[in-house]
Amino acid sequence: MGPQARAVCSVLFLLQVLAEPPENSDFYLAGDYLLGGLFTLHANVKGTVNLRYLKVPKCKEYEMKVLGYNLMQAMRFAVEEINNHRSLLPGVLLGYEIVDICYVFNNVHPVLYFLAGEDYLLPIEDDYSSYAPRVVAVIGPDNSESTMTVAHFLSLFLLPQITYSAISDDLRDKLSFPAVLRTVLGAHHHMEAMVQLMVHFRWNWIIVLEVLPMPQPNQTVTPYERQRLVVIVQKLKQSTARVVVVFSPDLALHNFFLEVLNQNFTGAVWIASESWAVDPVLHNLTELRHTGTFLGVTTQRMTIPGFNEFRLRRAQARQPAPNRTSKGATCNQECDTCLDTTSSFKTILTLSGDRTSYGVYSAVYTVAHALHSLLGCNQTKCRKEVVYPWQLLQEIKKVNFTLLGHQIFFDQQGDLPVCLEIVQRQWDPSQSPFQTVASYHPMLQKLRDIREVSWHTPNNTVSSQRGWCGRGLRAGGGLWQSRAFSLFRPCPSNEWSHRNDTSCFKRRLVFLEWQEAPTIIVITLAALGFLSTLAIVVIFGMHFQTPMVRSAGGPMCFLMLTPLLVAYMMVPVYIGPPTVFSCLCRQAFFTICFTICISCFTVRSFQIVCIFKMASRLPRAYAYWVRYHGPYVFVAFVTALKGVIVAGNMLGMTTEPSTHADLDDPKIMIVSCNPNYRKALLLNTSLDLLLCVAGFSFAYTGRELPTNYNEAKFITFCMTFYFTSSISLCTFMSVYDGVLVTILDLLVTVLNLLGIGLGYFGPKCYMILSYPERNTQAYFNSMIQGFTMGRD
Repeated sequence: MGPQARAVCSVLFLLQVLAEPPENSDFYLAGDYLLGGLFTLHANVKGTVNLRYLKVPKCKEYEMKVLGYNLMQAMRFAVEEINNHRSLLPGVLLGYEIVDICYVFNNVHPVLYFLAGEDYLLPIEDDYSSYAPRVVAVIGPDNSESTMTVAHFLSLFLLPQITYSAISDDLRDKLSFPAVLRTVLGAHHHMEAMVQLMVHFRWNWIIVLEVLPMPQPNQTVTPYERQRLVVIVQKLKQSTARVVVVFSPDLALHNFFLEVLNQNFTGAVWIASESWAVDPVLHNLTELRHTGTFLGVTTQRMTIPGFNEFRLRRAQARQPAPNRTSKGATCNQECDTCLDTTSSFKTILTLSGDRTSYGVYSAVYTVAHALHSLLGCNQTKCRKEVVYPWQLLQEIKKVNFTLLGHQIFFDQQGDLPVCLEIVQRQWDPSQSPFQTVASYHPMLQKLRDIREVSWHTPNNTVSSQRGWCGRGLRAGGGLWQSRAFSLFRPCPSNEWSHRNDTSCFKRRLVFLEWQEAPTIIVITLAALGFLSTLAIVVIFGMHFQTPMVRSAGGPMCFLMLTPLLVAYMMVPVYIGPPTVFSCLCRQAFFTICFTICISCFTVRSFQIVCIFKMASRLPRAYAYWVRYHGPYVFVAFVTALKGVIVAGNMLGMTTEPSTHADLDDPKIMIVSCNPNYRKALLLNTSLDLLLCVAGFSFAYTGRELPTNYNEAKFITFCMTFYFTSSISLCTFMSVYDGVLVTILDLLVTVLNLLGIGLGYFGPKCYMILSYPERNTQAYFNSMIQGFTMGRD
């Protein structure tokens, strides 16, 4: 970085591995404005100390960020602990460099410096597996944008990068960021915790405040940015919603809340993101207690033994090493103002716990344990060899150790599964400044241990009402183009809303109606089917004693025709808004009627085969079959079995109608019977399909019987049509969910009824009416005699 560096806005930490103790072991980087951190680890087991320090301006020029300085001290504390550890990395010392990245303004320069060799040159090679850059690991930066910028460079070298507070879910993409790991949970867990908090308190209308005007590091605000803040706060006051979620870097929040105080905006619930949930500097703005209740999502509170005393420890002033050249020399500085500022926050830092600091602390220990494994260390020594970053990355992904009672390991996306907490800011000096009111467990993805919240609002209550939705604000030059103010509330399930609109409209209920063309067509077919079936009943009744009717089944024909008539009469239950009765008819009566018909077909086919092929071979069995009315017993058994299946389905589900939104048209709400009916249909149809296969098999076995008794082609037609139509319906219902499902279900039902009625009974009616001479006992006897003689 060199002596031309600006004030330290964000720090980037680098660690190095040293074979010998450094001559000057204490290291203080005194930043006037520490906004975040990027640390790096060096690998240099051959021996020389190589610490580079940033030269920064005087402390009075900028206000120091306490958290940034605190994170830097956490990194130093971890390194000193490891270097003094007897069994972790014995004989190997860790060194580090800290670089200012100034939020997002100075990312590329330090990264190129890290990747360069000792000669400050970065060679262009097609294979970097044998290339040893200046550092072997990077810890940080603290925000997602800078982390991704740095990661694009480091990932080319597979140089491990562990960030402690960048929560963007984009970093979970290991194709784009293969070398990034995090000691903090990703944004989706933070959002899940926030949403569950809102659901718990039943907040329907929420204001979401995103990009705020970003001042300069010295908090200087231009007149235009000041005007934008005024407008944003005015819109907040105009809204009747009083729950405000703020996603913004902490740098922008100081001036924003000053404007909130200036306009006397009170009675709100402020929900803080990770970036400012436990910011101690903002907490010192005690007048904020009058603006409402402050809740925030942050990392679980931890305690690092000895760290509170360490961060306030003063170091002896050190002179720069005398052997530095002008090209590489910087100064080792100590800033009393930085230390004094940190001392003034001692109480709040101690009481709030080491949250983000533990992320830095655990990141350093992660690298140390990975190095310990890579260098094959035992209790007394480690191998002395060059450490390549890609090798270290593999070991980091495999670490699994306990640190201060917590297990440290990374999941497949490179995240450390730590718990989150919902904290409430307290300004009472006698209480913890950040009181935990709930905890979130990433494995369960559930908010737990929710405690009582002290609302700093009138009547100690909070409500979320419908509010105003502002448009996005755009700054000059296109710098701030993100939406700056928005409001959302999910509409009820029976309502819908236009995009970016706050109004909810009633959805139109959709079901199969009488006046629709498909309904008219299906009802016409059903009416024709009912009349034709009624005509078949009349014809068979008038010719009941004739051989044609008796060969078709005799009394069993009416057992088949009666369910068909009942099924036709039930067709209207598919039309109109579904009710409990109509859903019951759809799910019970129709399927039972079909089962009775198909079981009659099956037993009829079996009986014909028995008469011609099995009666002579098994006379006793056939006698029992006839004596005890075997066909009717079989039909009754199958019908009872189907009744049990239907009853089980109805007990396991419900016959209550349900509604769901149409995915293709948000204005529509589809009303239908239980959506799980399709699963019950598969189970109900399976028994019918089994009967179809059995009936077809018996009919095929009797294909050589006399023509008057050979019903294979009729039964085959009916069974094949029912089989294919049922499979097609189930397939369609598995991929589509809408009114068309009801129409198709009804159409398939009516066509199956027509197929059974006309396909089986139609040809027999035709023979009775058109060829009465063939409907005589003499004609049938001659056909049987011819069949018998042909077999002989």
